[in-house]
Amino acid sequence: MIEVDARGLSCPEPLMLTDQAMKKHPGESIKVVVTEAHSKTNVEKFAKSKGRSVTVKEVGHEYELMIE
Repeated sequence: MIEVDARGLSCPEPLMLTDQAMKKHPGESIKVVVTEAHSKTNVEKFAKSKGRSVTVKEVGHEYELMIE
C-alpha cells in the first residue's frame, strides 16, 4: 500500500500528491491522510472521477482516505 501524507497542506497540493501516486502506482491501494475537510472532499471526488472507490475514516482531527 502506498501512503500519501498531505497533513497540513491546502489544496491543490493534496490533489497533486494523490494524482502523482495514482500515476506512479496504477492499480495499487493508496492511503491519503489530510487534515482539512475541503482537502478530504476534493481528494475523494478526484479519486472517484478516476474510477476508483474511496472509503473515508475520521481519526481525531485527521481524515484517512483509502483509495482502491
